[in-house]
Amino acid sequence: MGMSRRQHHLTARSPKICIVASCGGHLTEALALSETYDAFEHFFVVNDKIALPKQMEGKTHFIAHSERDLRLVVNLVEAVRILRNECPSLILTTGAGPAVPFALFAKLFRIPVIYVEISAQVTSPSLTGRIMYYLADHFFFQWKPLQRFFPRGTYGGSLL
Repeated sequence: MGMSRRQHHLTARSPKICIVASCGGHLTEALALSETYDAFEHFFVVNDKIALPKQMEGKTHFIAHSERDLRLVVNLVEAVRILRNECPSLILTTGAGPAVPFALFAKLFRIPVIYVEISAQVTSPSLTGRIMYYLADHFFFQWKPLQRFFPRGTYGGSLL
């Protein structure tokens, strides 16, 4: 009996990484982490159709730009579709909007999630960071003052 796509992603030798980020600074910081995922199969999920950097061409999924309206429901459905079709073994996200729907379904599908709070958050956490702190398997922040908000998180220093 053959393995399902879901079982295959759990037993594959080389990880497949899903990088989820909003456009702009969130994506810039996700791309700054490319040294950690370039050696592995990976794909991107972004919430705006943008001019893609070369490393994203041909491996990017686009979802609606929405955090608080009916398009959020569309994004939830899209998150399930993308995760089922791509079968990633890990999700890496820098936020904002698309991070939470993907993290919710990653939990359901038992896919580990790594979240990196963006460098713009120096003394107080972002809304996405406050939510992702409870959803992420590994939570990183870039400024030491955030330690008081994220005691189980890891200070990783600045990406940029």
